[in-house]
Amino acid sequence: MKGCYCLIIHVKRKSKIMVGSKLGDVEFKKGIYVYIGSAMNSLESRLNRHLSDSKKLHWHVDYLLKDDNSKILNIIYNIDKKVECDIAQYLETKAIGVENFGCSDCNCKSHLYYFKNRSEAIEQVQNAYDSIATEFMFFKI
Repeated sequence: MKGCYCLIIHVKRKSKIMVGSKLGDVEFKKGIYVYIGSAMNSLESRLNRHLSDSKKLHWHVDYLLKDDNSKILNIIYNIDKKVECDIAQYLETKAIGVENFGCSDCNCKSHLYYFKNRSEAIEQVQNAYDSIATEFMFFKI
């Protein structure tokens, strides 16, 4: 199964995390972040990897998720369509992006967006999917 996903991530307190060699130290405010990704080979494996505590740090989001201060709360995903940049571009108009995070293979400004609360983040992700007429599923951790 292939598709795209949005991780709803809670950052419990303000922190600074080293995110790979290119981004360096990144400051994260306390709040909710939405990370947009895709898995065009195995969506289930990718999501299980993100949920796992034991993984090699490969993607930008791995550095954030490895931090004890961060936790995935929900996953919103779709099957068969690569829409991650469409979702990122929608969220760019609704939230604050962490510049260059998770988007080294596209022209987006970011694939990680900050929201003050969970309900707003979930609502905006659902609106993003609706704006591109793409069905999605919701998974609560």
